[in-house]
Amino acid sequence: MGEYHLDAVLGAVADPTRRAILDRLLVSDARVTDLASAFPISLNSTSKHIKVLERARLVRREVRGRDHVLSLRAEALGDAVEWMQRYRAFWEDRLEALEAYMLDTEATAVTEASGVAEASERAGASEVAEASGATGDARDDGGVAR
Repeated sequence: MGEYHLDAVLGAVADPTRRAILDRLLVSDARVTDLASAFPISLNSTSKHIKVLERARLVRREVRGRDHVLSLRAEALGDAVEWMQRYRAFWEDRLEALEAYMLDTEATAVTEASGVAEASERAGASEVAEASGATGDARDDGGVAR
């Protein structure tokens, strides 16, 4: 697929109306007038969207008497998907690295939090001991050790 054609395909599928037209054609071929009636836009606007899809070779038009019937040509989408797949490994590696970092950060935070809780518990126990006068030495009121 040439660079220009790839641009045309990606540009064509960038619009939600054109994607909806492709979705409809995925079900079956359709007349232009039938497609136009499914959208809240004019026949002229629908025709402009169809022209973009035709330039990108995503739809084929067949004239049957007075009817213009469109059918899906998904090959061009396959070429675009192939191009995008080249970047999949790149993003998967980045996402795996991000996941590993987040898990490591979370584990570190949990470890630090439990260390803080233990230190707090120890500090609380020594404060309670000091407040009750139990400092390790048994002393009388005169401060003389027994």
